[in-house]
Amino acid sequence: MIAFSVGEEELRGIDTKPLVGQLAAWNYFESVDNPTNAKFVADYRAWAKARNLPNAGTVVTNDPMEATYVGLHMWAQAVEKAGTTDVDKVRAAMAGQTFSAPDGFTLTMDQTNHHLHKPVMIGEVEENGQFNVVWQTEKPVRAQPWSPFIAGNDKKPDHPVKSAQ
Repeated sequence: MIAFSVGEEELRGIDTKPLVGQLAAWNYFESVDNPTNAKFVADYRAWAKARNLPNAGTVVTNDPMEATYVGLHMWAQAVEKAGTTDVDKVRAAMAGQTFSAPDGFTLTMDQTNHHLHKPVMIGEVEENGQFNVVWQTEKPVRAQPWSPFIAGNDKKPDHPVKSAQ
């Protein structure tokens, strides 16, 4: 079975033994092993403990958190580039923004449609509530927006893959 909405936060606090071996598809998992992610996870855990968040000792990062983190940083970069927080100017400055994300990839905001190019990862549930990444794309994949009326959708994206093993 593969889930598209079950991540580390959903697994936290439940008995994962019956779920071991199940799969999930995301763009990020806390277990991704790289220095940027190690700092991201450590910083969040320290932040949670310093603020006495409920269950601060067991907090986890997950895909929605990483996406928000990336988005806020890209927005800040665009504000700096635009020299203002004016919505239209920031929107224009977002095109082409890049950011070295905790997922281990440099992500790019599409020039034409403002969708984010992100990797795809398949993780296998482990007994400890984490995921072992068993497959991932070799590089971020160009987003395919839903509307055929958005300029740039006619370009065929590439989908290079590699095994995480």
